[in-house]
Amino acid sequence: MPDEQSLIDEAWRRIPQGRKQASPGRFTRARFERIAQVLVAVAGAVLGGQTLVIAVTDGQFQAHPVVLGITMSSLAAMIVTAAVGRFARLAAGVFAVGYVAALAWWCFVDIGGVDPIAQPWPFFLLSVATGAALVAFSLPWQIVWAIVPPLLFGIAQLLRADFAETAWEALGYDTSVAILLNLLIVVLGWMYRGIANGVDEARSRVVEAYTDARAVEAAEQERIEIASLMHDSVLAALIAAARAETPRERQLVVDMSREALTRLADAETAGPEGSDAPRGVSEMAAAIEHAASELGVTLTVPVHVPDGDVEIPGRVARAVVLAAKQAVANAVHHADAVGLAASVRADGAGISVEVSDRGPGLDVGAIPADRLGIRASIMARLAAVGGEGHIDSGSHGTRVTLTWSATDDDEGDRT
Repeated sequence: MPDEQSLIDEAWRRIPQGRKQASPGRFTRARFERIAQVLVAVAGAVLGGQTLVIAVTDGQFQAHPVVLGITMSSLAAMIVTAAVGRFARLAAGVFAVGYVAALAWWCFVDIGGVDPIAQPWPFFLLSVATGAALVAFSLPWQIVWAIVPPLLFGIAQLLRADFAETAWEALGYDTSVAILLNLLIVVLGWMYRGIANGVDEARSRVVEAYTDARAVEAAEQERIEIASLMHDSVLAALIAAARAETPRERQLVVDMSREALTRLADAETAGPEGSDAPRGVSEMAAAIEHAASELGVTLTVPVHVPDGDVEIPGRVARAVVLAAKQAVANAVHHADAVGLAASVRADGAGISVEVSDRGPGLDVGAIPADRLGIRASIMARLAAVGGEGHIDSGSHGTRVTLTWSATDDDEGDRT
């Protein structure tokens, strides 16, 4: 049975993915972080270019080339790393801290350098700094970066204007708009991160549910296969050994025991029952005849096909033959092979196998749950490959009908 990690990997592979994705638990969150980095890079490039033009045309760059150069260099590094998706958080954090330091320096050093009512170069980077904090910092620090730099800028401008009435109106508007815009950026980031986390949690629950269901299915399938193997081979060999009297019967028991031990030894392999290549209907009929001969009875299985032989997918052919073998074994063991007969009919639409006897019959509904000869070896085995098994039993005898119909995919497998 597949282990839990292989099942989780299988479930994760079923989710559509791009070329490179995060783990199942961080898929949507990683997508949002990448989108946020790209948006910050675009905003930084646009507003950074505007800031540089204003600083150069107003003479501010020529007056303070070092501080402006460092600030713009860190901004350029953040834009590049955010665009390529490598070291974006580190570069964003460096710019966010460096911008606040440059803003503080500008507030206390460049007191008389610009018009207090104008919008100097630091103003255009207020929202960019908040975007950088969104990429680099946790929510509390994002709020700090959304509020403190605009307030620091507004206080510095008021100091320059000597708290003039005209400055209050203009700076009050600029500062409040900057704070509201920054808080909007933080709120949107917080909201979309929450949505991404919720989607990731839902996806994780779906993957876990699929894993649990797949594990249960694999365990049940393995139980059916092992139960069928034990019933078909091991118990049949033991019953035949108990009834063997002649040298011929004993030799048949030896052959059956050898086959049972081989199948048990191969139970853990990927394909213990041979190749999955298509098998002809005539070959399947011969296998049923051989199974009957191993049980000490002679059985001729006529094949009815419309035109030549028909090939059946290997997995289906194995299931049908093994189920037919079990039906023959039941007829031998419970009806002493009285009136035992079998036939195979096949065409392009599927295959049907009938095994019948004229024994006393049985009540299928009264079979105990721990008897697996019919439930596991016939019904469950056919159902596992998309087929059906039907049993008609009464005083007239028992007829087991095994049917399988081809689908479009199965047609493709046979071509």
